[in-house]
Amino acid sequence: MHVIHLADNGSLPPGTRLPAVRALAEVLDVAPHTVARAYKELEAAGVVATRGRNGTVVCARDERLGGLSAAAATYAAAAKAQGATFAEAVKLLAAAYDVP
Repeated sequence: MHVIHLADNGSLPPGTRLPAVRALAEVLDVAPHTVARAYKELEAAGVVATRGRNGTVVCARDERLGGLSAAAATYAAAAKAQGATFAEAVKLLAAAYDVP
């Protein structure tokens, strides 16, 4: 997602407030539900945090990596439990990440 790339390269520094769902939906000419879903997915990935009336803001990289670390541990445990080798687990992760 473009927002993730911008957050990673510093173009959207931590604390940057993203546009309101309805405003962004209007600019992009999409349904508000589409923007709301994208924001929820970004929040689940730890890229942004929704702060009620204060809106949705970009998280610090350390906060995002904490969530990713937990997800990685869960994935590693599942791969080990199913008997996958490290190489097999990495190959599956690369495929899911769209790495050729």
